[in-house]
Amino acid sequence: MKKKTALIGVLVLTLVACQKVPITGRRQVSLIPESEMIGMSLTSYKDFLTKTPPVATNDANSQMVKRVGTNIAQAVDIYMKQQGLSSRLAGYKWEFNLVNDNSVNAWCMPGGKVVVYTGLLPVTQNETALACVLGHEIAHAVARHGNERMSQGLVVQAGGIALNVALSQKTQLTRDLFAQSYGITSQLGMLKYSRVHESEADKMGLVFMAIAGYNPQEAVSFWERMAKSSTGNKPNELLSTHPSDQTRIADIKAFLPQAMKYYNTKK
Repeated sequence: MKKKTALIGVLVLTLVACQKVPITGRRQVSLIPESEMIGMSLTSYKDFLTKTPPVATNDANSQMVKRVGTNIAQAVDIYMKQQGLSSRLAGYKWEFNLVNDNSVNAWCMPGGKVVVYTGLLPVTQNETALACVLGHEIAHAVARHGNERMSQGLVVQAGGIALNVALSQKTQLTRDLFAQSYGITSQLGMLKYSRVHESEADKMGLVFMAIAGYNPQEAVSFWERMAKSSTGNKPNELLSTHPSDQTRIADIKAFLPQAMKYYNTKK
């Protein structure tokens, strides 16, 4: 009986939590309240910045990160408003910081907390390529990929416990899943995204950067540089789980005509 009740709970919650990802329209299941995701993200974000202080705000690169990030965030707000999806950004308070770390990395946590590592800048080389990265990372958060992956883990680890009970009473389990998913270490934000999520973030990021006024065509050159930067024994963090390859670049090229429609409207 308990297993049957748990199964019913899974089915009910799945139906309730099923939603579509913006731009791609893919259906996903997010069982964890986004407010809880944002709360956990804010705590982890503050802890990270305590251990890794941001580069001074008067630094030119720091200002560039904030400028480009703000432009992408505004583009996301515009798109969501046009699509009647502004509620998806509830609780978001955008913040962009550059940290002094040689890792080729950047991430965006639920709630809009974004960090770029100085090691990424020699690869981006220009603001448009940086917009490509920030569009991609912000897309992961807006698409709620972290929530989706955590929800999958919750279903597995909760076992026979009804999910509504797991969510309300097993708060430690939820926190543990968050820590496991986002790797709460020096590599905060390194969620093990699937290839579906990576492809989705690529497409959404192209649209966001285009709306912000950055040419999406720069994404091809950037990802080619990323591929070259990871030819050593240790791949850079942004490619550690999903190495850049011709398939990814080909997919980006295939989606560019759609993304360019948003860019052309800026002219």
